[in-house]
Amino acid sequence: MVLDALIPGRDSMSSVDTAWLRMESPTNLMMITGVMIFEEKVAYARLRKVVRERFLRFERFRQRADRDAASGVWKEDPNFDLDAHVQRVALPGKADKLALQDYASDLASTPLDPWKPMWQFNLVENFQGGSAIVIRIHHAYADGIALIQVLMAMTETQEGNSTRGAAGTRQKTSKQAQGGLPLVNYGLKLGATLWQNSLHIVQEPGAAANLVKSGVDLAAELAKLGLLEDDPETSFKGDLGTRKRVAWAEPLPLEEVRTIGKALGCTINDVLLASAAGALHSYLEENGESTDGLVIRAAVPVNLRPLDAPARLGNQFGLVLLDLPIGIHNPLERLYKVHENMQALKASRQPLATYLLLGALGLGPKQLQQAALDMLSQKTSLVMTNVPGPREPLYLAGRRIAQQMFWVPSSGSVGLGVSILSYDGRVQFGLIADQKRVPDPGAIISRFRGEFEKLLLMTLMAPWDRRPDPQEVAADLDRHRALLA
Repeated sequence: MVLDALIPGRDSMSSVDTAWLRMESPTNLMMITGVMIFEEKVAYARLRKVVRERFLRFERFRQRADRDAASGVWKEDPNFDLDAHVQRVALPGKADKLALQDYASDLASTPLDPWKPMWQFNLVENFQGGSAIVIRIHHAYADGIALIQVLMAMTETQEGNSTRGAAGTRQKTSKQAQGGLPLVNYGLKLGATLWQNSLHIVQEPGAAANLVKSGVDLAAELAKLGLLEDDPETSFKGDLGTRKRVAWAEPLPLEEVRTIGKALGCTINDVLLASAAGALHSYLEENGESTDGLVIRAAVPVNLRPLDAPARLGNQFGLVLLDLPIGIHNPLERLYKVHENMQALKASRQPLATYLLLGALGLGPKQLQQAALDMLSQKTSLVMTNVPGPREPLYLAGRRIAQQMFWVPSSGSVGLGVSILSYDGRVQFGLIADQKRVPDPGAIISRFRGEFEKLLLMTLMAPWDRRPDPQEVAADLDRHRALLA
C-alpha cells in the first residue's frame, strides 16, 4: 500500500473505504443515490461545466478503485471522459413523479462501471415542465455528510451568484488536502444547527482518540452486538433480489416538526424517527402482520467528524442499533419510547466500535468481512439516515433546487432504508426497498404525513404546563371524536 501511494496517479484507500468497496453484492449495490428536482429547465452544457469546474476539483473523482490490488488503491483513470459521467435522458409518457421514481429505481438497481470512476450525474430534461438530476456515487468515495458538503460546494445561494468563491484550480486529494475544499465548509455550517438535535457522538477534535485512550473496551462493545438476538421475522426480512424501488413523500414543514418536539419535550430527530416508526407500524398491520410488542432494530449512521472539521472525502461514521417500538399503538407513547431509546444511545460506544471494526475488516480477507456483515445484518431490519441539509434555497447550474432527497445503501441481507433530509425549511422522507421485501415502497412512504399529523394533533390536545400523558391525550381525542360524530 505504501509503494502504491508513491506511484503518480495512485493513492492508498483507507481500510474503512476498502471495506465499503468490498461490501458490494448483486443484491445490495454500495451506491448513494440522490434526486434533485427543479421547476425550471437545467441546461446540460451548464451542468456539465459545473461538474467539471467544481465537482472535479476533487481529484478523487477522476480516480477509479483498483480492484486487482491486494489492498484498496485509488488509481487515476487514463481514459477519463466527462461525457460518460454527465448524461442526459428523457422520461417516457407523462414524465411525472411516478416516471421519475421508476427511473431512479432503475439506476439504484444498476451497478456503476467498476472500470471508470464510480459516479454519475443523469440530467432528466423533461420532468413536469422542469428538470431533475439523479446522482449516483459509490459509497467508497465518501459518506453522506461528506457528499452533502461536496454537493453544496457546487451550488449557489442566489441565481448566478456563488458565495463560495471562484471554482478554478483543481484540488488535490493529497496528504495536504485529501479532497478538502475551504469553500465546502459553508455546506457544513448550513446544517450545523440541525445536527445539534441529531444523533452524533464526537463534537470535539480528538474525542474519538480520547475514548480509546481512556480505556474503553471496544472489544466488549462488539461482543455485546454479537450477542444480541436476531431481529424478529417480518415482511421486511428475508431473501433479497436485485431490483430496488425508491419513493419519496411530500416534504414536511421543519418549523412544525420543531414545534412538536419542543411542546412534547423531545428533539426534532425523535419526532421524525417516531413518524417513520408509525408508518412502518401501519404498513405491517394493514398487510395482516401482528405488531403487538414488536421491536425491530434500525442501523443508524452516526457522524464521527468534529462539527467544525474541514470537509474531507472518505467514510467517517459509525453505526448504532436503534430499537424501533413498532408494536406501540399510541403515537405519543411511541414517540416517548423513541426519545428514551435515543437518549440511551447518545452515550453509546457502538459508533466508534463499528467504525474501528470496519477498518479492521478492510485490512483482512473479504471472507472475514462477509461473515461479520452477515452477523450484523441479522440483528437489523433497516437502515435509517438523518442528514442535515441547507436551511436556505440553493441554485445549481443557475436553477433553483426545489426539492431533493437521497438514499444510502444497505449491506448484507438488509433490504429497507429510510432517509431523512432537511432543506430550505422542510423535511424530506425517502425510502428505498428491495422489491422482494416491499413491492411498493409508496405504500409506506404515503403514511409518513399521517403519522406526523397524529403527533401534531396530540400536541394541540396536550396540556402545556406539563409533559402530556399518552393515555390521557388519547382519551381526550376519543372524546372529541365522539362529539364530532
